[in-house]
Amino acid sequence: METSEKNMTLDHADQIGEADTWRDKVKTLVRQNKLAAFAAVMILLIVFAAVFAPFVAPYDHLAQSLTDRLKDPGAEHWLGTDELGRDVLSRIIFGARISLTIGLVPTLISMSIGTVLGVCAGFYGGKVDFVIMRLADVMLAFPSLLLAMVVTYTMGGGLINIFIALSLINWAGTARVVRSQTLSLKEKEYVEAARSIGVKKWTIMRRHILPNCLPSLIVLFTLNIPSAILSEASLSFLGVGAQPPSASWGLMVVRGKKYLFSEPWLCIAPCVAIMIVVLAFNFLGDGLRDVLDPYLKEQ
Repeated sequence: METSEKNMTLDHADQIGEADTWRDKVKTLVRQNKLAAFAAVMILLIVFAAVFAPFVAPYDHLAQSLTDRLKDPGAEHWLGTDELGRDVLSRIIFGARISLTIGLVPTLISMSIGTVLGVCAGFYGGKVDFVIMRLADVMLAFPSLLLAMVVTYTMGGGLINIFIALSLINWAGTARVVRSQTLSLKEKEYVEAARSIGVKKWTIMRRHILPNCLPSLIVLFTLNIPSAILSEASLSFLGVGAQPPSASWGLMVVRGKKYLFSEPWLCIAPCVAIMIVVLAFNFLGDGLRDVLDPYLKEQ
């Protein structure tokens, strides 16, 4: 009983210590990198607008009014209306749902696949490492957008197929990063000590390797999200992504380019939305890298 109570006390102390460490890192990020902190606020605002889009958007993003088609930006419609009379601002707000979902879900899936394969390749080495890394080299040899186009053209358009395509093609970069860190971490003294007392390999990878890869994975996650958002916008622009009447930013760009010289807001507004989201995640990723990356701290 006393031993279990001591273990519970130690676990509770470790949790408090980890919470204090993350709190200190957040304070360091806010203090040292104002741009990254501003980007984090922007991302939170965009997420809030996307989650509560029905309450934030001034109009129904699917409601058509042919009598109000191609209206200039004004007090009634801040960003004007499109060729079907739909409010552009409302469609951009609802389009944030698609872009953020595309950015988060495939990135989580691809990074989970890449993390598992990278840890196995680095820890086991030998044939396991050779097979996984050669497969990663094949994936990295082709442009990711080209592979995504092949998958979506084969499977058809739609958001679900975009999830599958982006999840399958973006794991290789994560696998290489995690493998390189695993090769370094498995030579550490605490890993050797765990091996010497007979701790199972999967336990070592779960308790000692993965937690130490977490800072780099967080940074990589924030930097991979804008890549996925741009891929979705590109695929929708090419007609193999989200399908009408979805309020996809890529679809809005391709439909608005026909009116670029007469009603430029139809094309410029979604382009600016894509630019803001991508820059915000990139600035946040750079700030997190400065705070979390142990290799930068040693320099």
